[in-house]
Amino acid sequence: MAFSSTMILPLLLVLLSAFSATSKSVQENFMQCLDANSEHPIPISAFCSQTNSSFTSVLNSTAQNLRYLMPLVPKPEFIFIPVYESHVKSAVICAKKLAIHLRFRSGGHDYEGLSYASEIETPFILLDLIQLRSINVDIDDNSAWVQAGATVGEVYYRISEKSKTHGFPAGLCSSLGIGGHITGGAYGSMMRKYGLGADNVLDARIVDVNGEILDKAAMGEDLFWAIRGGGGASFGVILAWKIKLVAVPQTVTVFTVPKTLEQGATKILYRWQQVADKLDDDLFIRVVIQVTKTSQKGKRTVTTAYNALYLGDAESLLQEMDQSFPELGLARKDCIETSWIKSVLYIAGFPSETPPEVLLEGKSLFKNYFKAKSDFVQQPIPETALERLWEMLLEEESPLMIWNPYGGMMANISDSAIPFPHRKGNLFKIQYVTSWYEGSKDASRKHMDWIKGLYDYMSAYVPTSPRAAYVNYRDLDLGMNHKNASFTEASVWGAMYFKGNFRRLVKIKSKVDPGNFFRHEQSIPVVLE
Repeated sequence: MAFSSTMILPLLLVLLSAFSATSKSVQENFMQCLDANSEHPIPISAFCSQTNSSFTSVLNSTAQNLRYLMPLVPKPEFIFIPVYESHVKSAVICAKKLAIHLRFRSGGHDYEGLSYASEIETPFILLDLIQLRSINVDIDDNSAWVQAGATVGEVYYRISEKSKTHGFPAGLCSSLGIGGHITGGAYGSMMRKYGLGADNVLDARIVDVNGEILDKAAMGEDLFWAIRGGGGASFGVILAWKIKLVAVPQTVTVFTVPKTLEQGATKILYRWQQVADKLDDDLFIRVVIQVTKTSQKGKRTVTTAYNALYLGDAESLLQEMDQSFPELGLARKDCIETSWIKSVLYIAGFPSETPPEVLLEGKSLFKNYFKAKSDFVQQPIPETALERLWEMLLEEESPLMIWNPYGGMMANISDSAIPFPHRKGNLFKIQYVTSWYEGSKDASRKHMDWIKGLYDYMSAYVPTSPRAAYVNYRDLDLGMNHKNASFTEASVWGAMYFKGNFRRLVKIKSKVDPGNFFRHEQSIPVVLE
């Protein structure tokens, strides 16, 4: 094909323009686009690039899992910290326009670092919602609007400021970002009474793939269903939730009763499995299982700690325990009567004299290298199996298991009411964790192999068609998307997190984000086959 002289100049201009655009940094292009599309001025402090001296501290500030902060793990090109909700809208518009992969976080608790790291796609940028943390509590309406960057602890504190008889049934860890927390379900110590945090959402604001800010009415029932338990970062950027406040008594009771193997822990735990889901709905008793040192030098044992919240006074609690679970041997001296907000501190593990204001700091008590997995149990695990489990725990340095009871309201809500499907029929949920403090490959491999072995062992004692898992305990061992995952690929892990609700999530995703703009290693796929 011959080119005329009149064609050469326009062609050169196009080529020069393209070269100029690609020679600019990703951040420069993004900033120019934001300036052109933002309703509010954007301060230069909203950007933190890799060349900035504070980049590492900002990236690490809320990230929990040190495995995803290692030098070889790809880092975002820069971090954008929006000050207004309109900045988030502009960021989505510009990332889509410039074909820049976007990750976003509200609290940084993602177990596999998917909100701030990327295993499958670089370059990418990080949208950090930490400045969007306003909380407006309306006691008369029994509701509150909470922005995505607020922590669970902040939400609890602001509710308690307005009322001593209102609360919200979400997470036990006070530093969780409320935005991402609710997208996976959000369970806590009032789940048997009121269900999950996601069961108690009245409205939401979300930025969709077109950069539009939608509330419940604008997004429609399907999308509103999907974002409440369908996992984070698949459908849009959550800006805020409108949550329903629940009633709490002025006096609640907490306790922690430890039982070691030498104190008959195995038999007591076997009994707990038989009764935990059938106790009064006001009573939540979880079991925290760890390896501890004994009084004999160099020897270790397994300790099962029964950690509980009762929505009532100690006398009523003791009556319930005497009737339903006398094997634990709960005594009045074990019971602490307190306010609901102080029970939050107790369950979260703060020292006894800690003032509630610590919840406003949003600091995590847990930051190390770790790997976690989860299971849902529908039949009691036999004592002989527990004895082998103890042997396996004693082989590891810092193992942790947390058994959370179901029943109560959790059994009364339909499996399909929201995407979170783990309801009736489950006795309890297990969280497995191993943590370590050395970042070497050998150390990581050793601990990762151990938890995989433990998970394999437990397969004999949990349902396996499919084996179930909790999406807020992300586990990339279950399967991982490529850039454009197929339904078949994603169904492997999707069925474990969402069971029969996975198909509906895929249909909604295909409708609201057909180009798969919002994607990560375990995002809901679009239908491509």
